[in-house]
Amino acid sequence: MMVRILYHDGRYDMVKRWTLEKLIEQNKIQGFRRANGWVRIGRDEVRGPGVANYLEEERRTPVNYPHPSKLH
Repeated sequence: MMVRILYHDGRYDMVKRWTLEKLIEQNKIQGFRRANGWVRIGRDEVRGPGVANYLEEERRTPVNYPHPSKLH
């Protein structure tokens, strides 16, 4: 899953979730986009360091994509 991010210098980028976590830990981004809007680091609530430390139940519905061999 790719996430849109905003660097401190105003540039935007798309990164994978594990990269997002590292950028937050290193204070290299100003914010990132969630489905419900932008999250500003230091102002809005963020899960904390590492998804593994996130103890709440997963709220997203799992998506079951067909195996590529079954697409033809």
